[in-house]
Amino acid sequence: MARLRAVLVVTRYQVGPDDEQSFRADAAAALRVLTERVGCLSATIGRAVDEPTLWTLTTTWQSVGAYRRALSHYDVKLVAVPLMYRAIDEPSAFEPLLQWSPATGLQEPEPIRAPDADRAGPER
Repeated sequence: MARLRAVLVVTRYQVGPDDEQSFRADAAAALRVLTERVGCLSATIGRAVDEPTLWTLTTTWQSVGAYRRALSHYDVKLVAVPLMYRAIDEPSAFEPLLQWSPATGLQEPEPIRAPDADRAGPER
Protein backbone atom coordinates (compact mmCIF):
# COMPACT_ATOMS: atom_id res chain seq x y z
CA MET A 1 0.00 0.00 0.00
CA ALA A 2 1.37 3.42 -0.95
CA ARG A 3 2.06 5.90 1.86
CA LEU A 4 0.14 8.78 0.31
CA ARG A 5 -1.76 10.93 2.83
CA ALA A 6 -3.32 13.54 0.56
CA VAL A 7 -6.61 15.26 1.32
CA LEU A 8 -9.11 16.27 -1.36
CA VAL A 9 -11.22 19.35 -0.51
CA VAL A 10 -14.33 20.00 -2.59
CA THR A 11 -16.54 23.01 -1.88
CA ARG A 12 -19.66 23.47 -4.00
CA TYR A 13 -21.48 26.72 -4.67
CA GLN A 14 -24.85 27.76 -6.11
CA VAL A 15 -24.11 30.80 -8.28
CA GLY A 16 -26.90 32.70 -10.01
CA PRO A 17 -26.35 34.12 -13.51
CA ASP A 18 -26.22 37.68 -12.14
CA ASP A 19 -23.47 36.72 -9.68
CA GLU A 20 -21.31 34.68 -12.08
CA GLN A 21 -18.68 37.32 -12.88
CA SER A 22 -18.11 38.41 -9.28
CA PHE A 23 -18.08 34.80 -8.06
CA ARG A 24 -15.53 33.84 -10.71
CA ALA A 25 -13.28 36.74 -9.67
CA ASP A 26 -13.63 35.84 -5.96
CA ALA A 27 -12.97 32.15 -6.68
CA ALA A 28 -9.88 32.98 -8.75
CA ALA A 29 -8.52 35.14 -5.92
CA ALA A 30 -9.20 32.31 -3.44
CA LEU A 31 -7.48 29.82 -5.73
CA ARG A 32 -4.41 32.07 -5.95
CA VAL A 33 -3.97 32.43 -2.17
CA LEU A 34 -4.63 28.75 -1.51
CA THR A 35 -2.09 27.61 -4.12
CA GLU A 36 0.55 29.85 -2.52
CA ARG A 37 0.34 27.84 0.71
CA VAL A 38 2.80 25.08 1.49
CA GLY A 39 1.27 21.67 0.90
CA CYS A 40 -1.20 22.62 -1.85
CA LEU A 41 -0.74 20.08 -4.64
CA SER A 42 -3.45 21.27 -7.04
CA ALA A 43 -6.50 23.50 -7.34
CA THR A 44 -9.38 23.74 -9.81
CA ILE A 45 -12.40 25.97 -10.24
CA GLY A 46 -15.15 24.15 -12.11
CA ARG A 47 -18.74 24.50 -13.20
CA ALA A 48 -21.27 21.73 -13.81
CA VAL A 49 -21.81 21.17 -17.52
CA ASP A 50 -25.48 20.23 -17.09
CA GLU A 51 -26.27 22.69 -14.29
CA PRO A 52 -24.34 25.92 -14.87
CA THR A 53 -25.33 27.44 -11.52
CA LEU A 54 -23.37 24.72 -9.67
CA TRP A 55 -19.66 25.54 -9.24
CA THR A 56 -16.78 23.91 -7.34
CA LEU A 57 -13.47 24.89 -5.87
CA THR A 58 -11.42 21.71 -5.54
CA THR A 59 -8.00 21.54 -3.92
CA THR A 60 -5.64 18.69 -3.09
CA TRP A 61 -3.30 18.90 -0.09
CA GLN A 62 -0.31 16.89 1.09
CA SER A 63 -2.06 16.24 4.42
CA VAL A 64 -4.88 17.33 6.69
CA GLY A 65 -2.33 19.37 8.63
CA ALA A 66 -1.20 21.25 5.53
CA TYR A 67 -4.81 22.11 4.71
CA ARG A 68 -5.57 23.29 8.24
CA ARG A 69 -2.39 25.38 8.40
CA ALA A 70 -3.33 26.98 5.08
CA LEU A 71 -6.74 27.95 6.46
CA SER A 72 -5.10 29.77 9.35
CA HIS A 73 -2.86 31.92 7.10
CA TYR A 74 -3.81 35.63 7.06
CA ASP A 75 -4.25 35.90 3.27
CA VAL A 76 -6.43 32.79 3.17
CA LYS A 77 -8.61 34.15 6.00
CA LEU A 78 -8.90 37.45 4.19
CA VAL A 79 -9.58 36.16 0.65
CA ALA A 80 -10.60 32.47 0.56
CA VAL A 81 -12.55 31.99 3.79
CA PRO A 82 -15.23 34.57 2.88
CA LEU A 83 -15.79 32.63 -0.36
CA MET A 84 -15.99 29.37 1.58
CA TYR A 85 -18.77 30.84 3.75
CA ARG A 86 -20.85 30.91 0.56
CA ALA A 87 -20.36 27.17 -0.01
CA ILE A 88 -23.19 24.67 0.17
CA ASP A 89 -23.29 23.35 3.75
CA GLU A 90 -22.01 19.80 3.35
CA PRO A 91 -18.83 17.84 4.11
CA SER A 92 -15.93 19.09 1.99
CA ALA A 93 -12.75 17.21 3.01
CA PHE A 94 -12.29 13.71 1.62
CA GLU A 95 -9.61 11.07 1.90
CA PRO A 96 -8.60 9.57 -1.44
CA LEU A 97 -9.18 5.82 -1.49
CA LEU A 98 -7.93 5.11 -5.02
CA GLN A 99 -5.79 7.42 -7.17
CA TRP A 100 -4.54 7.22 -10.71
CA SER A 101 -2.05 9.31 -12.65
CA PRO A 102 -0.06 8.63 -15.81
CA ALA A 103 3.17 8.79 -13.80
CA THR A 104 2.21 6.39 -11.01
CA GLY A 105 -0.69 4.34 -12.31
CA LEU A 106 -3.35 3.16 -9.89
CA GLN A 107 -2.49 3.54 -6.21
CA GLU A 108 -4.34 2.81 -2.99
CA PRO A 109 -3.32 5.43 -0.41
CA GLU A 110 -3.00 4.62 3.25
CA PRO A 111 -6.27 5.58 4.98
CA ILE A 112 -6.22 8.86 6.91
CA ARG A 113 -9.33 8.15 8.95
CA ALA A 114 -8.78 6.00 12.02
CA PRO A 115 -10.58 2.62 11.93
CA ASP A 116 -12.40 3.51 15.17
CA ALA A 117 -13.25 7.11 14.18
CA ASP A 118 -17.01 6.46 14.41
CA ARG A 119 -16.72 4.97 17.92
CA ALA A 120 -13.91 6.94 19.53
CA GLY A 121 -14.07 10.41 20.99
CA PRO A 122 -14.30 12.28 24.28
CA GLU A 123 -18.10 12.05 24.53
CA ARG A 124 -18.34 8.35 23.71
